[in-house]
Order: sequence, then structure tokens, then C-alpha cells
Amino acid sequence: MGIAIKNLSHIYNPKAPFKKVALEDITLNIEDGDFFGIIGHTGSGKSTLISHLNGLIKVQSGSIVVDDIDLTKKYDYKKLRAKVGMVFQYPERQLFDTTIERDVGFGPRNMKLDQKEIDKRVKEAIGLVGLDYEKIRERSPFEISGGQMRRAALAGVLAMKPKILILDEPTAGLDPKGKKQILSLINTLRAEVPTIIMISHNMDEIFENCNKIAVLAKGKLEGVFTPKQLYASSKVVTASGLKMPSVYEIIKALKGKGYELDAVNEEELIEQILRRRGVAN
Repeated sequence: MGIAIKNLSHIYNPKAPFKKVALEDITLNIEDGDFFGIIGHTGSGKSTLISHLNGLIKVQSGSIVVDDIDLTKKYDYKKLRAKVGMVFQYPERQLFDTTIERDVGFGPRNMKLDQKEIDKRVKEAIGLVGLDYEKIRERSPFEISGGQMRRAALAGVLAMKPKILILDEPTAGLDPKGKKQILSLINTLRAEVPTIIMISHNMDEIFENCNKIAVLAKGKLEGVFTPKQLYASSKVVTASGLKMPSVYEIIKALKGKGYELDAVNEEELIEQILRRRGVAN
């Protein structure tokens, strides 16, 4: 069923003289199986929007239906948050328990699952994020590397077996190698979590991974596009205070050299250039 958002608006401090309109009349649909990107400059409303999706912010105006849960009516918060897993920016800061095993098991324990099922989910989730369960289960979350901490925090969300995974700037603060590893991991998780929503300022990451992209500016939705549609409507991105991805800039430069290319990511670009030059892939 996915997510259906209709005429959603949100105002912070609505009765105060310094009220702030964070979202204005947002309508969009996120379908099952989407890898959905959300982009926009700081203050565009991205975080406010995704915070509605697992009940962190209540609906003021408009409506949201997540799968079979209508967020404008009374609903079970635990059921919603088991269905919609959210990984915040710098998720390693969310770690708090004495061991990795206990930390990853926090969500399943909160779901009142039996211990056998909790143990099973914890072991599976730790393995899914590429960590060695036996080696890391009894270690403190604060005695492992930054990259391992981020994976452990992600495992804590995956242990709840969400149907929808929301990632807020998942590569923030990582070096290029770490960014590549996390994005590769996220893509491998699609077999477990079919619908992924990702916020990122990194346009290369958005264009390379997402099949649909929502552009927000000053609380308004400028539209939902495929990567190729945004390539043809680059002014929508630049008007929102963002830069087009590096592949787009390379294609622009190559166009002046007589190359007509329509790649939307690095892999497609290399393939098309090699084909133009008659080099076998």
C-alpha cells in the first residue's frame, strides 16, 4: 500500500508571533518498492516531513496513511514504529546499552516478543549489516569503530523488521570509503526492506540510488521526478539551492565535445562513453 500523503501542512508554534510554516500543502505518494529520495536545502522541510511518517510529529492539517495505518486517527504507535524504521543522522549517537546484543535487541524487547524470537532477530540483524555476531555481541557499543557503531545502530532498526526504512543523511560524517560501504550495504538490504526513503544533500548519492526524487523548497513540494526527469529539469534543483550531481556536470562538458549522453550515474556514464568509443564493455 505504501505511503499516501495528502495536503499535509505543519506550522511550528502556530499561536506565537514567531510561528514558522515548515510544510505547506504537501501531496505525494511513495509506493511499495520505491527507493525514494528527498532533497532540499536546509530549512526546506525534509526532516519535518519524515518525522511525520513514524509518528514523531502529529498531523496538524491534511492526512497521511502509512500502509494500513491512518495517522489522522487514533493508532498504535508501537505498530507504526515497527512498520516504519527510522535511522537518524549520526545514528551511532542513539546507542546506549551495555552491549551490542542488548542495544540491537531493544526494539524487539519493546515489541514484547518472546526471548527466542528476540535472540533470532538480533543475530540476523547484526549479520545483515556485515558484523560478526559472535565477535561483537558482548562488546560495548562505545568500544568499537565509528563505522561499526553506525552499522550496529542500523541493526537495531532492522531487528524490528520494518516494512519501510527511512534514512536521514546516512553517509554524513563518513570518509569516501565509508560512504561507499554504507550505500552498498543499504542497497543489499532491499531484499529485507523493500521500501527505502533517503534524505541526502549529496546529489550523487540520490541520483545513483533513488528511482524517484521529491524536491522540497521552503516547505513546498516542487515535484516528484525520476533522475532522468530531473536532468531535464535541472533548474528545479538549482532553484532549491542545490547543485546537480557531478555526472551531470561531466555530461554538460562532454556535450561541447560532441558527445550526446543521457547517463544518470557514474556506471552508466562510463558504459556510454566506452560504447561511443567502440570499446567492448
